[in-house]
Amino acid sequence: MVAQTNCDICMNYIYDEEYETYFCDVDLDQDEMGRFLTDTFYECPYFRMGDEYKIVRKQM
Repeated sequence: MVAQTNCDICMNYIYDEEYETYFCDVDLDQDEMGRFLTDTFYECPYFRMGDEYKIVRKQM
């Protein structure tokens, strides 16, 4: 079993059906994008826990 990284469970990490890949939806500057692409972006200041059920709980 592979451990999940922050990006895997982040609300900003979105799947693009056209390109069939995931991407970060936050506008990163050049340095941040470099760290993201080299997989050294461990403490992302934009990380938000992805909770698919959050909207459903509000609707109840």
